[in-house]
Amino acid sequence: MSTTKSRVAAIAAATVSATLAATVITAGPASALAGAHVFPTRVVTTEGPVQGTAAGAVRTFQGIPYAAPPTGERRWKKPQPVRHWSSPLDARTPKSACAQPTDQPIAIEGGGSEDCLHLNVTTPAGRTTGPLPVIVWIHGGSFTYGDGATYRAAKLAAAQQGAMVVTVNYRLGAFGFLAAPGLRAPANLGLLDQQAALKWVKRNAGAFGGDPGNVTIMGQSGGGYSVCAQLVSPGARGLFSKAIVQSAGCVGPDGSFTRTQAEANGLAVAKAAGCDDPRTADPCLRRRSTADLTKASSSGHNGYRPVVDGKVLPEAPARAIAAGRFARVPVLHGSTHDEMSGLAGLEEIQTGKPLTAEGYTKKVTEQFGKDAHAILAEYPAANYLAPGAALSAVLTDSEWSTAALDTQRALARHTPVYAYDFAEAKAPYFKGVPRPVSFSLGAGHMTDLAYLFDNDLFEPLDPAQAGLSDTVTAYWSHFARTGQMNTDGMPTWKRFAMRTPYVQRLASGRIGQTDFAADHHYAFWKALGSAR
Repeated sequence: MSTTKSRVAAIAAATVSATLAATVITAGPASALAGAHVFPTRVVTTEGPVQGTAAGAVRTFQGIPYAAPPTGERRWKKPQPVRHWSSPLDARTPKSACAQPTDQPIAIEGGGSEDCLHLNVTTPAGRTTGPLPVIVWIHGGSFTYGDGATYRAAKLAAAQQGAMVVTVNYRLGAFGFLAAPGLRAPANLGLLDQQAALKWVKRNAGAFGGDPGNVTIMGQSGGGYSVCAQLVSPGARGLFSKAIVQSAGCVGPDGSFTRTQAEANGLAVAKAAGCDDPRTADPCLRRRSTADLTKASSSGHNGYRPVVDGKVLPEAPARAIAAGRFARVPVLHGSTHDEMSGLAGLEEIQTGKPLTAEGYTKKVTEQFGKDAHAILAEYPAANYLAPGAALSAVLTDSEWSTAALDTQRALARHTPVYAYDFAEAKAPYFKGVPRPVSFSLGAGHMTDLAYLFDNDLFEPLDPAQAGLSDTVTAYWSHFARTGQMNTDGMPTWKRFAMRTPYVQRLASGRIGQTDFAADHHYAFWKALGSAR
């Protein structure tokens, strides 16, 4: 496969370093900061002083260690306390990402290292009232790729009354979620890293102007499934008071592995590393270099998930949340309208030939077998601008939208929920990656992140999209502050309830209630599942 085709394929199937933006333009806090108290760029944490930078409406601190390097004898051990320091730590540039393969565009160039347990803090440069709500961002990337510094948080930190935004690195792939026969290591080290970062926030938020009692955990895709897991994990209780889950159906099928599933995948990694004898696997794997383990590790998007281990994760999040066994905090939950559009358009991008009606029928039949006839009747190609658009709808609704609404219904039985459908008709796509010609990709997987963060992966926003970005960041920051969505000057956003399942459509020029269930054929998929 060519480099371009490989990049396209990776993005289409993807769950995705740069320096902080020098300036930020905002109609809210930037102008409000005139004459306000200005935050210092040197802050003393409980571990030692850190020196950051200020530019425009925000100040940033990057590469702050929240745990000791998990290297050498600390590989595959729970996160350990960091050694304190006395001289100011240079926190003006990011530190290393966690070790990962480099075969996907969402991977970090150079592949990172095992010395990676750092976080980054962005706050308004000044404020006029009260402590800041804290948002802790857990990046996605299928538990295998990405880092915190990629997501530059100036827009979100400067929105509305402001927020302290913390973006976190956590161990990935074989270093964070490996469960191989014979390996004597705790499961879910990546989740434990996230909890260690939350404990750092509890200790240190106040030093940055944040409120340690008002913490929202937020994640998308793999990061969203991490939030689902933290809602269930006993070790995370009391470390956050709200949650934002983007593009992750907590009660869907993709959020965790059983121990058996994880060990089957882990055995493949151990074999590739030449360490498949359970009697000697532990010392054998520990002798392997970072590069050797990364090479042996499962790449792509299906090798790693949080593991139901009875300790960090007592049971599958899908089961626990459906039964009400989770931290009952307010939740903002949603997905993009066209999650699978990139995958649906992949063949056209690779071959230059649009999907035909016959090809659409073949693909649906191959994937859904005996259910294909009913699906093709529910989603006839003639009802869409192109067969590729029909395939996008089928894949999105079956694999994402149904799980999203199931999750919202399950959560709403026990806690306040606000639901959304990010439905931008022409969202920014990935830089340098061609789009199919026969149909619009709409708002595909990850593209909503271009509205919340500055990220070099995405095309720039046009003026209308920038306006939606202002609205979305205002909603998110207001939720982080209050646990509610409604605020002066913003379109009304009602709570999701069992009897009134309110879902907010988010799109340029069109913000308001949408019939999510009808739009995404929810009743059809539930009936089809019941009939199987």
